[in-house]
Amino acid sequence: MKNSRVIHRAARLWALGGLVLLALNLRAAITGISPVLSQLQDAFHLSGTQVSILTTLPVLCLGVFASLAPPIARRIGTETTITAALALLTLGILLRALPSPLTLFTGTVLAGAGIAAGNVLLPAVIKRHFAARVGSLTGVAMMLMAASGALAAALAIPLADAAGWRTALAAWALPSLLAALAWGPLAVRGHRRRAHSRPSTPDATVSLIRSPLAWAVAAFLGLVSLMFYALMAWLPEIMHADGYRPAEAGMMVSAVQIISIPLGLAVPVLATRMATQRPLVAAVAATKAAALTGLLLAPHAGWLWICVLGLATGSAFPLAFTLLSLRSPTPQIAARLSGMAQTGGYLIAGAGPLMIGLLHSLTGGWRIPLLLLLALLVPEAAAGLLAGRPAFVAAGAGSGRDRDLPQLQAVR
Repeated sequence: MKNSRVIHRAARLWALGGLVLLALNLRAAITGISPVLSQLQDAFHLSGTQVSILTTLPVLCLGVFASLAPPIARRIGTETTITAALALLTLGILLRALPSPLTLFTGTVLAGAGIAAGNVLLPAVIKRHFAARVGSLTGVAMMLMAASGALAAALAIPLADAAGWRTALAAWALPSLLAALAWGPLAVRGHRRRAHSRPSTPDATVSLIRSPLAWAVAAFLGLVSLMFYALMAWLPEIMHADGYRPAEAGMMVSAVQIISIPLGLAVPVLATRMATQRPLVAAVAATKAAALTGLLLAPHAGWLWICVLGLATGSAFPLAFTLLSLRSPTPQIAARLSGMAQTGGYLIAGAGPLMIGLLHSLTGGWRIPLLLLLALLVPEAAAGLLAGRPAFVAAGAGSGRDRDLPQLQAVR
C-alpha cells in the first residue's frame, strides 16, 4: 500500500513536470521570431508578402492542426499525441535555423502544428491528471506560456547579435526536446491505462455546431488571438518605425508578455467568481482601444501605450480561455468546445498578421493597419458580450438552444 502511494505521488509529480514543460513551449517558438524578422528578410531576400506569410503561418497552423488533435488523441492517446507534437515542434525549430528559405517555411509549419496540438490538449491534460486543481493549474499554465513568450522575445536580439539569427531561432529546440523526453514515460503509462479503460462517453463526440453560444466563444477567442498575434508579429516593426531602436522595440514585445504573466492567473480566478463576465469583456475592449489610439496619436509615449496594451492583451486571452470551461456543462463538452473554438478561432487569427503586413506593404505605413485593429474591437467586444452571459452551450443534434444558468449557479 505504501509503495503504491509513493508510485502514485511520483507519477503525479512527473505529470506536473510534463505540464510545466509543455506550457513553456507553447509560445516561445512564435514570439521569438518577430524581433529578428528584419534579419531573416535580409538573409533570404524575402519580399514584404513573403514576410507577411511567414508571420501568418504559425497562427494558421494553430487553426488547421487544432482540428486534428482531438481525433488523433482519441486514437493513440493524449500523452502519446503530446509527445509526438513536442518532437514535431523540435524538428520544426531546427529546420527553421537551416540556411534555406524552404526549410524556414517548412520548419515554421511543423512548429505550428506541434504547438497547435499542445494548445488543444493542454486542458485535457490538466483535467485528467489534476482534476481537483483545474482552475489554479490552468492559470499557472497560462502564466508559464506568457513568461516563455516574453523570454523568447527579450532574448531574440541579444542572441542574434551574439551568435547570429540561426542560434536565436535554434535555441528553443532544447526546451522542446526536454519536454518531449519528459512526456515519453507519460505516453507509455497512458498507453497502459488505455488498454484497461472504458469506452468514451457520448459527450466526447457531440457536435456543438448548432450552439450560438459556442460560436460566440469561438469568435471571441479568434478575434482576441487575431489581435495578439498581429501585434506580436509586427509590434517591433511598428515601434521601430516610430523611432525606437530594434533592441528596444524587441524589449517592448517582451514587456507586453511580462505584464501578462500575473494576469494569466488573476483573470481566470476573477472571471470564475463573477455571475457574468461581460464587465471584464467591456473593460478589456476599452483598454485595448486606449492603447491603440495612443499608438496612433502619441507614439512618442510608446512605453506608456505598451504597458496599457500589456494589460489589455494579457487579460483578453486568459478570459477567452476561461470561458471554454465556464460555458461547458461537462469536461467532455469542454474538450469539444476547446477544439471547436481553437480551430475556428485560430483560423480567424491567422488572417491578422497577413492583413496587417499586406496593408503595411500597400500603404507604406502603420496608420491604416492600426486603424483596422481598432475597428476590429467592435466585433470582438460584441462576441465577448454574447459569450460572457451565464449559460451552457447546447450540444448534440437537438434544438440548438443554449441553456441559461441561474444567477447564483453562475458564481463559481
